[in-house]
Amino acid sequence: MSKNAIILLSGGLDSITVLALAQQQGFDCYALSFDYGQRHNAELKAASEIAKTYQVKEHKIVKLGLGSIGGSALTDENIQVPDHLEEGIPVTYVPARNTIFLAFALGWAEVLKIKDIFIGVNAVDYSGYPDCRPEFIKAFQQLADLATKAGAEGEYFTIHTPLISLSKAEIIKLGTQLGVDYTATVSCYSADNLGRACRVCDACRLRMLGFSDAGVADPTYYQR
Repeated sequence: MSKNAIILLSGGLDSITVLALAQQQGFDCYALSFDYGQRHNAELKAASEIAKTYQVKEHKIVKLGLGSIGGSALTDENIQVPDHLEEGIPVTYVPARNTIFLAFALGWAEVLKIKDIFIGVNAVDYSGYPDCRPEFIKAFQQLADLATKAGAEGEYFTIHTPLISLSKAEIIKLGTQLGVDYTATVSCYSADNLGRACRVCDACRLRMLGFSDAGVADPTYYQR
């Protein structure tokens, strides 16, 4: 008997690894991506290609207006993307992003009668985002069970975070073992229209360090 799951698919390194891992574990996958007002659509193009390559059952791209509230360098052109790693919570944090993403995934899961949701949050090599911590996932798990018809009827959800305690290098090693082609992914906060990475933003620096520490050749396309 097949089992289904919803995968939050950003088009980046972590989410493709989660998709490959979920399929390896026997899940038939539905992919969910968001056009939330981010600076570029290169990652959404990557997500679409990844969804086709992995032959997901359905790939839905939901349009959100997070740019209308601003507050992040990823959604507000007036806030510059930093060219160095920042301490604390950086300006690339998008207010409540993972809460909103998971809420949409939860709603779709309830419609499709799916009980498993996968998200590639990571609490080790990450940029200081509060919505990537185990405490957040635990709290959202409780919300999912309380705030839904399915939960009220005793049909509980599971929020899977298989990468949450792994370093970026460990994630890359895992993906490599699963046969993931990271060339197809876009992680850069300031990628150009061709999907080429800037090399200097937080996401690029963490990604480059991950490939270096993993001893795996970096397949990323860079602008320079």
